[in-house]
Amino acid sequence: MSSKGWFVPTLLTALVVLSAFFVSYSVHSTRQLTHESQQLQRKQSQLHTDWGRLILEHSTWGSYARVERIAREELNMIQPTAEQRVVEKP
Repeated sequence: MSSKGWFVPTLLTALVVLSAFFVSYSVHSTRQLTHESQQLQRKQSQLHTDWGRLILEHSTWGSYARVERIAREELNMIQPTAEQRVVEKP
């Protein structure tokens, strides 16, 4: 081969190896990002479930029936009679 004859095959071989490296890197990066995306989707689902549970718990803790029961049983409060009520006019 002449001095120019080895340059083109060597260059093409180097480009093929470089291309293979970038394909391998791209596949690796894609797998990592897919794994991270799946983890985040699982976390989002878990947080959504927790949020729903907390909303339900919040509505339970603040229900009028529960507040009234605690006022009667634990604080010994009673509903005032009509004579005990005072209405202030502006």
